[in-house]
Parts: sequence; C-alpha cells; structure tokens
Amino acid sequence: MHLIPALQGWWQHQTWYEVVAFITGVLCVALAAFNNIWNWPIAIVSVGFYIYVYFMQHLYANTGLQVYFMLMNVYGWYYWSKVPPSDEKAWVSRISRAEIIYATIAVIIFTVFLGSVLKYTSASFPYLDSFCAACSLVGQVFLARRILENWLIWIFVDIIYVGILVSKQLDLTAILYAIYVPLAIWGYYDWRRDYKKQLLLLANA
Repeated sequence: MHLIPALQGWWQHQTWYEVVAFITGVLCVALAAFNNIWNWPIAIVSVGFYIYVYFMQHLYANTGLQVYFMLMNVYGWYYWSKVPPSDEKAWVSRISRAEIIYATIAVIIFTVFLGSVLKYTSASFPYLDSFCAACSLVGQVFLARRILENWLIWIFVDIIYVGILVSKQLDLTAILYAIYVPLAIWGYYDWRRDYKKQLLLLANA
C-alpha cells in the first residue's frame, strides 16, 4: 500500500531536464543498436541536457565528456550520412590490434592525468569518473567509426556508471544506464550479425 506514495514521492524528486535526457538517451542508443542514423541528432539533444545534470552533481569529468559527445555526435552524424544510397545500413568493421593498443594507452594517460587534476577540486570520484570518461571517449570514437567492439566498451562502462549514479542519487539516470547495458548487448549481437552478412556478400562478390 505504501508503494504508490513512495513512487509518487520519487517522481516528484526528478527534474524535468533529467527526464528529457533520460527519454532521448534511451531512444538514441536503441536507434544506434539498429544502426539507424537518427540516433545522432537525438543523442545531441540528450547530451545537451546531461551537460547540465552532471555539472550540478560535480561530476566534472563526465560534464566535459558530454561536451566531447556533442562534438562526436555531429561527427558521427556526418560520417554515417556518407553511406552510399545503395547500402541499407552503414557497414560494420572490427577493431584492429593497433587500435586496441592505442586505446589502452589513451585510457591510462587520460585517467591518470585528469584524475590527478580533479582530485584537487570538489569532483566526486575523480579517478573512477576519469577512467569511465576515458573509456567513453574511446567507445564514442569506435561507435562513430562503426567498429563492432564499441558495444563491449559501453557494456563495461555503463555497469560502473550505474553504481556511481546511484551513489549520487541520480536515480533516473542510473536507471538509464542500467537500460543501456541490455541495449548495448543487443547492439553488439545485431552489429555482429550485420558484419557476418557483409563477409558473405564480399565472399560472393
């Protein structure tokens, strides 16, 4: 009997801008999993609101990350729009050994540098937030370049973000990142299926 009042109280605690960010966030990831180009403009709306949400919670690495996402969403929208009209979907590629090495080095350097800076500020979880931001930077590049393994990065990072967001009482956004996990799993298998189809097309060409 106390469930409905509790839910009403929880809903009243949510802000309208986090609700908009939540809805557009779910929609853009679902569209990305479908390899649909419209994920990019919707993602621009979502990160625009999340810049404010994270800044107000002193998650400064994540705030800066959203600004980066904004730029990468514009780039991704442009890059995906270059798909030939004859192709139903953008083609998927696999990660190379060199990209793994460069990405790992970039994550380590970014985490240590930004975490060391943020620990002297009011930032929450300076090193963990910086690590997640670094992984997200790499994941967003791989998403824009249609590299299959971007989804594996997002699965890993989203799980960590759920814990961070719960601790900051950003319940709605924590739910969003929890939803991101199965969406990213779905995206990985959907893109892998497209990749296998591409191999068959090339083999029969």
